[in-house]
Amino acid sequence: MSLADSTVLVVDDDFRVASVHVGFVEAVPGFRVVGQAGSAAEALRQARELRPDLVLMDVYLPDGDGLDVVRQLLADPDPDPDPDPSTGSGTGPAVIVISAANDLATVRRAVQLGALHYLVKPFGFAELAERLTAFRQAQERIAALGDAATQDDVNRLFDLLRPAPASVPDEGRRLAPTLQAVLDAVTARRTDASAQEIATDIGISRTTAQRALTQLEQSGLVRLELRYGSTGRPEHRYVARRR
Repeated sequence: MSLADSTVLVVDDDFRVASVHVGFVEAVPGFRVVGQAGSAAEALRQARELRPDLVLMDVYLPDGDGLDVVRQLLADPDPDPDPDPSTGSGTGPAVIVISAANDLATVRRAVQLGALHYLVKPFGFAELAERLTAFRQAQERIAALGDAATQDDVNRLFDLLRPAPASVPDEGRRLAPTLQAVLDAVTARRTDASAQEIATDIGISRTTAQRALTQLEQSGLVRLELRYGSTGRPEHRYVARRR
């Protein structure tokens, strides 16, 4: 069974930070942001209306505690009477907490509430991408299972949610041809470049260039930078990491 894109609600009281997180999420294949909220009340309303598969939840919100929103969401699951196992509907959303709060009491509370992960701000794209990819892989495995799971199935699911950090390729390890071509194109530029610019440079589609750039960023070979304009979402720009 092929899964539809996993839907995500991004919650953060700082609009600019939220926009960065939106950009991060939408750079990972298989994910689509369906909402952005800056307060506890708005997060709760959008989560109940949009029924996202995953919520990125800040803790410090102007009108309340993000973990109180998590508690309410998990205590009041999606009321869909006929859930589709390929989309995850019929249950409350999964939650990844994203916060500057690093005190043990807050972290313990998030764990007790059932948060999948806890990312302390500031964090990079690769850290979030690892966790999103793990979530996506777990959802795909769940969708492929029958009505019951063996202990091995359960072990694999929990292993997926504890991904190993992405490693930087050894100097002598060869990249796939497309990845190498994209890396060479980024390295050849004196300034940052967009996926479209790289695609034009080497004659591939923008989608292929974006996918390759995401993989190279996760491997630590290029760095993602976000350029803000006067309006709209930030533009994704990439520069090579000098080694």
